[in-house]
Amino acid sequence: MEAKKKQGGKKNFVLDTNVILHDYKCIGNFQENDIYLPIVVLEELDKFKKGSEQINYNAREFVRELDAITDKDLFVKGASLGMGMGTLFVVAGDKFQEKIARSFPEFIPDHRILSCAWTVCQAHPGMKTILVTKDINLRMKARSLGIEVEDYITDKVANVDAFERAQETYNDINPDSIDKLYATPEGLDPDVLNIKTVVQPNECFILKSARNSILARYNPFTGKVRKVEKETNYGIQPRNAEQGFAFEVLNDPDIKLVGLTGKAGTGKTLLALAAALKQANRYKQILLARPIVALANKDVGFLPGDEKQKVAPYMQPLFDNLNVIKSQTGQGGSEARKIDELQKNNQLGLSV
Repeated sequence: MEAKKKQGGKKNFVLDTNVILHDYKCIGNFQENDIYLPIVVLEELDKFKKGSEQINYNAREFVRELDAITDKDLFVKGASLGMGMGTLFVVAGDKFQEKIARSFPEFIPDHRILSCAWTVCQAHPGMKTILVTKDINLRMKARSLGIEVEDYITDKVANVDAFERAQETYNDINPDSIDKLYATPEGLDPDVLNIKTVVQPNECFILKSARNSILARYNPFTGKVRKVEKETNYGIQPRNAEQGFAFEVLNDPDIKLVGLTGKAGTGKTLLALAAALKQANRYKQILLARPIVALANKDVGFLPGDEKQKVAPYMQPLFDNLNVIKSQTGQGGSEARKIDELQKNNQLGLSV
């Protein structure tokens, strides 16, 4: 379900349990449309309340939110979700519809949700009723019965191609403008460079003329296009344009979040760690985080040793990058001593 793209008349959405376990705030993403919760969904959520996984947390939080916005009229009149939003209903006591029973006679939660969706369809013949579920098999069953169905995709990135796009190269730039950009550290207005497309905030690109070229970035905080300097962070130097662009944004304290994508071995962790060390005096602590991916269906608890020994294999790539930086700074140098001091004072820590 992509709520923001829904147009036309008001609709009814019937939610499956997995939508709530996926996003406990999902009921806020359906705009002015009405939402129907089959009572079996609440029964299933009750089974997920205990535990420390994300789905357990989502189950608990949804029930709390439901309790906060509803009252005794929920099962009769429904509950308003707020200004500009629809109404939330819980469908209780609906009988197992004969149409559903003929096709799927087994009385299980999925089939009860189908029955509920069919009940809502029949009760509102003039409105579109859509079952929202992340269960592919349930979507197939719904389609076989003529029930409209959608996946819940509101939280997905609309255009993943944005993460694969390489930097732009703008050709036919006036060579005198590039010379002026070299000579002006504070940068130039984009209009001066006659870039024919609108550059995005913090976009890095290459400007080329028949005579020269330059690496540049549009700085939204100053409104200027400035030259990308080839900086060195703790002995680490960029080896290509992409790494130079990475250092450019990583070293800017005005940019609070940077996401680097690329193939393994392209230096993402090394560059980020070196940039963090360079700005260590700005922060109380630097945390190196890495997700733990279980192998062979065994989580970190199966590894021998105490907590640090269990985590060590997962953190080894970070230690390797730290050792590379230390080797570049030289043993006994001021930067190497700074790294040792940060580790000693727990200002450079590990997190999983």
